Amino acid sequence: QVQLVESGGGLVQPGGSLRLSCAASGFTLDYYAIGWFRQVPGKERDGVSCISVSDGWTYYDDSVKGRFTGSRDNAKNTVYLQMNSLKPEDTAVYYCAARWGCTGWGNVDEYDYWGQGTQVTVSS
Repeated sequence: QVQLVESGGGLVQPGGSLRLSCAASGFTLDYYAIGWFRQVPGKERDGVSCISVSDGWTYYDDSVKGRFTGSRDNAKNTVYLQMNSLKPEDTAVYYCAARWGCTGWGNVDEYDYWGQGTQVTVSS
C-alpha cells in the first residue's frame, strides 16, 4: 500500500523549532520530489517547500525562506522539514506530497501521493 505519513507536529512557543518527518511506504522516495504544504481552516492549501530529486535544490516560499530547511534521507525513505524561528502565522496542518519534480511545485493538483497531515501550533 502506497502511503506517506507525516509526524513531528505539535505545540511550540514563538521562536521555537520543530522538525517534521514524512515517511514513505509502498514506494521509494528516491525518484520523487517532495512538496510540503500547509493549510488553515477556510483557506487553500499553500506550498511551503519542494525538495527536488534531479538537481538537489530545495525551493521555498518567501514566507519561510531562511527559517525552514528541507532535507531527505533516501536510506530511510524519509523527508524532513526543519522549522526554526516559528511564528504564530506558521500555525497550520502541514502535509507532504510526492510528484515527479519541482517545476510548478505549488500546484496541489499535480501531486501523486499525499500524507494525512500533522498539526503545528505556534502559540505562547
